[in-house]
Amino acid sequence: MPIIVTLDVMLARRKMRSRELAEQVGITEQNISLLKSGKVKGVRFETLSKICTCLDCQPGDILQYQREDDQA
Repeated sequence: MPIIVTLDVMLARRKMRSRELAEQVGITEQNISLLKSGKVKGVRFETLSKICTCLDCQPGDILQYQREDDQA
């Protein structure tokens, strides 16, 4: 998939654990884990907004687009 989730990088930069983020956002820790692994098909804008608020970041800080022909 051409969308790469770098949520784990931002969590490390903010020295925050997945559990803490899940509690603040209001979703399960398992859903955070699935999002971090890129195994989700989508994310609601409301959830993305809450994640960005908690991590004080922009959506582009945790989501990246990579063209499929660029992948090795």
